[in-house]
Amino acid sequence: MIKLFTDTSANLPLELIRRHGIKVVSFEYTVNGVAADYSEETDFDGAAFYKAMRSGADVKTGLINMTKFNESFEPELQAGNDVIYIGMSGGISGTAAIAAVAAAELKEKYPQRRILSFDTYAASLGEGLMVLKAAEMLEKGESFDAVSDMLQALRPNMCQYFTVDDLKYLRKGGRITGAAAVIGSVLNIKPILQGDDTGHIILCGKIRGRKNALNNLAERYDQLCADKSALIGIAHADDQQGTDYLISRLRDCGFTGECLTVCYEPVTGSHVGPGTIALFFPGIHK
Repeated sequence: MIKLFTDTSANLPLELIRRHGIKVVSFEYTVNGVAADYSEETDFDGAAFYKAMRSGADVKTGLINMTKFNESFEPELQAGNDVIYIGMSGGISGTAAIAAVAAAELKEKYPQRRILSFDTYAASLGEGLMVLKAAEMLEKGESFDAVSDMLQALRPNMCQYFTVDDLKYLRKGGRITGAAAVIGSVLNIKPILQGDDTGHIILCGKIRGRKNALNNLAERYDQLCADKSALIGIAHADDQQGTDYLISRLRDCGFTGECLTVCYEPVTGSHVGPGTIALFFPGIHK
């Protein structure tokens, strides 16, 4: 049997995790110095979390350590199962490297078992959509190699675009300068950011005004989407109104499929801030 793992960055709703039997390794974070729980057994209260951030709460995030990976993977290997772990981008977190080391050591310990630690070069539903595709394949009885091949093929074509409402969180994380944040805020500049081919976040546009920024996300979907009937994802940091507007614009662009909509999970969301809206879809290229 093959056991499918991901981490909480995948941003998948609890209902989907349980339906597909996906095992989740949890990131850790604190709010004002107090450890918070966000795991496969708990629903994330996004409204409360982003309300706290707007009020100035200090959020700190940490990596998933080697011990936690070993404690998650090893019981499955001992039971005679193979393991596929689909994880957060190594371009924005050191967790991918830790998972790779854990997998390599466990392969030596259990040479008869197969272990794949896969860096998606993605986060949130960019990662989550890959996990769901893998889960569906495994439920159909497809092989370890077939899932691995799918992930390799999908990774360079998973489009990930997002815009933030307040530049101060990107400034706090060192992604833009303080001066750029001040000027951008005064001019109502909304950056368009992208997860690139190596899993890093890059600036790919600057748009004046929130609605125009959301229109730009829809235009990128229209230009790059490979199949407008395919499942897409939207993650928002407590902005349902903006999300509804983006979905309507996507429908105007010919989107006919289902949209998985979630509140941004706390580990990634804390770095981009309240009001962020991100769009994820399989494209013809990034």
